[in-house]
Amino acid sequence: MKKFNVPGKYRSGLISAIKSQRKQADKLKKDFTPTLLDFGAIQIFLARHFGFCYGVENAIEIAFRTIDENPGKRIFLLSEMIHNPQVNNDLVNKGVRFLQDTKGNALVNFDELTADDIVIIPAFGTTLSIEKRLNLVGVTTEKYNTTCPFVEKVWNRSEQIAQKGYSIVVHGKPTHEETRATFSHSAANAPTVVVNNMHETIELAKYITGEKPPEKFYSEFKGRYSEGFSVERDLQRIGVVNQTTMLASDTQAISDYLKQVMVQYFQLNEFTIDERFADTRDTLCYATNDNQTAVYGLLQARADFAIVVGGYNSSNTSHLVELCEEKLPTYYIDSADKILSEKEILHHNFHTKQDLHTVNYLPVTQPARVLITSGASCPDAVVEAVIRKLVSFYKVDRSVDEMANTIG
Repeated sequence: MKKFNVPGKYRSGLISAIKSQRKQADKLKKDFTPTLLDFGAIQIFLARHFGFCYGVENAIEIAFRTIDENPGKRIFLLSEMIHNPQVNNDLVNKGVRFLQDTKGNALVNFDELTADDIVIIPAFGTTLSIEKRLNLVGVTTEKYNTTCPFVEKVWNRSEQIAQKGYSIVVHGKPTHEETRATFSHSAANAPTVVVNNMHETIELAKYITGEKPPEKFYSEFKGRYSEGFSVERDLQRIGVVNQTTMLASDTQAISDYLKQVMVQYFQLNEFTIDERFADTRDTLCYATNDNQTAVYGLLQARADFAIVVGGYNSSNTSHLVELCEEKLPTYYIDSADKILSEKEILHHNFHTKQDLHTVNYLPVTQPARVLITSGASCPDAVVEAVIRKLVSFYKVDRSVDEMANTIG
């Protein structure tokens, strides 16, 4: 896989040594057991896969190269480059300005842009209407487009099945940048509707079977269907694609459910199912799959609690939290600074969007056993900082630097 040139401050000697060692020992990525860092008084289990993925490193490299190559020019980001506060703050400190927030609300009036300005498209991609608007101003979006190739793969797959007469069901968070972009590209080629979860999928299925009157669809899925969408016509043949950072198991469950609905309602069999339902399993992102599968492996280790590191508006990170908190106490933090002391930790509840303050989070018995993973947009250096903070609270057998040298 291609090597990217990202700022060294995002790298970690400890994590790089661990990842290199695991890669050499498991080139086919079949071993999802965690890596044990045994410091004696505290034992840290690191997930097999975590941190920057291909699309994130690609976006970071393009963004920082663009800044270096265009001194004196106004540089804008359409919205957050990735959902990581450290990276976005670094870009802002270099003079980059955001045109929109993560919900698509304008922070800078597009009318202020000129053909001399640079606008970087984030890893999530963007909608066709925004792309057209920028191009009309004379902004060349192609040159500074960091859209993840795995997101583009979803767009391409949507177009392929659209050409075969299928409508598209997008599994994603309706207000997320990637879902808005995927919806736009899909809707340009086929009737499209967005579902957020299995509950909404079950309700959508009732329009397929006629259990619900068609007219109710337009209020229930308001703002989430393409222009001219017809319940009677456009739910006859469907395919499911996803926002690439959703839980892979959830997307598969949604796809399986809708497939079964089509089989039963239209009385299909294995030879005729493709008349009504398109196979779209190849739209799941490899990094999302790897990181989520690695968490299942991580959870096999006996531990006192888990820490998941990443931006609080990161979809893929929140799903890692979701998996962990089903098994044990889990603290979602975006930096080591949120570990206030050996007694107190500030962490985030992504369900309620509230920050929480927990006291006595460390176990009283030793060794303390901690599971750690991070989202695909989280720098390894941040994970190392979390490890160093935790280790600093104990009298350990060896330091983090000694551990890194031993692994290296």
